[in-house]
Amino acid sequence: MSGKADPRPAGEGTTSRTRLDRGRGALGPALELVHTGRAPTRAVLTTELGVTRATAGAVAAELEALGLIRVDARPGAAAGSQGRPSHRLSVAEDGPVALAAQVHADGFRAALVGLGGRIVATAPGCEVVDADPAKVLGSVVAAGADLLRETGRRCVGAGLAVPSAVAEPEGLALNPLHLAWPAGAPVREIFAEQVRAAGLDGPAFAANDVNLAALAEHRHGAGRGSRDLLCVATGHRGVGGALVLDGRLHSGSSGLALEVGHLGVNPEGRPCHCGSRGCLDVEADPLALLTAAGRAPGPEMSLLKQADDLIHGQYDDPDVRAATESLIDRLGLGLAGLVNILNPDRIILGGLHRTLLEADPDRLRAVVADRSLWGRSGGVPILACTLDHNSLVGAAELAWQPVLDDPLGALA
Repeated sequence: MSGKADPRPAGEGTTSRTRLDRGRGALGPALELVHTGRAPTRAVLTTELGVTRATAGAVAAELEALGLIRVDARPGAAAGSQGRPSHRLSVAEDGPVALAAQVHADGFRAALVGLGGRIVATAPGCEVVDADPAKVLGSVVAAGADLLRETGRRCVGAGLAVPSAVAEPEGLALNPLHLAWPAGAPVREIFAEQVRAAGLDGPAFAANDVNLAALAEHRHGAGRGSRDLLCVATGHRGVGGALVLDGRLHSGSSGLALEVGHLGVNPEGRPCHCGSRGCLDVEADPLALLTAAGRAPGPEMSLLKQADDLIHGQYDDPDVRAATESLIDRLGLGLAGLVNILNPDRIILGGLHRTLLEADPDRLRAVVADRSLWGRSGGVPILACTLDHNSLVGAAELAWQPVLDDPLGALA
């Protein structure tokens, strides 16, 4: 409860509290509906929660008192509409934030992310990743703490995205191959220690970067409305995948599900870090594109940017086009195998894979359709991810989840 004095008559205040007591279990679901944009008005909130209009109003008022949402009691009626328009609901633009951190092969970045997946502030990225996880995570948390001081926002918690499978329940980064970190580094424990050392409030979490990108896209981006969402992406190095089932991230029994980078897509292909050959991880990432196009990677910018710029700026070059088509074919073969196993209702692609889709969408969709069991008759929509910094937004979702589950308890 907000603790503010209630100016209403005693009977009216008692009635309102009774309504809120009845709807208190709906606070979390109501906040998630506003957070994901599925309840833009109080009327929609009432319907989605299955409660009375009065109870929905009490729930919305309590979330507003907590500083989480805004209720517009005097919205303009839409043209041609009849009757009194419903109160509009939106996330509070000046409300609390989560500290989001991401570490990848070419650097790290910190941001503050509010409800609705809104990035409130970002710190300048760093392009050097030390081999000691504690040094890196200390630096990224310090950058986030500076942002919190500058903005004066309340912090509900912190989330970290890393380019590695993260084993649960220990929070160990099992294969941070492109970071030169030791296998099995306890990244969640280190991150939590750095968050506490910085004097920040709230719990700390860590997870795989593509898993978090999928979660963010499902709630706020290209995956919204999907039931069984498959996300495949390549960032700076390697290839990752994630699956969202019925609105929840599917992480398997110990957090290691959907290691799609080690699907074999070319038996005669490049040696992979795992000891095999021709894995998606080394056949469809930025380094693979640059190598296939005969371009030596340079130190002046990230491999992802070099690969993206090559396709955007030199696609008419025969070598670049041939390399792009080769990666599209390898990616399509991997996606087809995943479609046969998982039967998703939507596929979203991120990083360089988004650029490959944009370069020749018909070719990629044709490869997937030709090699998947149901491709010819149904077809799975293949879309580009739409969120900037979706792994950062997903990291923030980890920190926001306790608030979505129990707003009163988390903010007490």
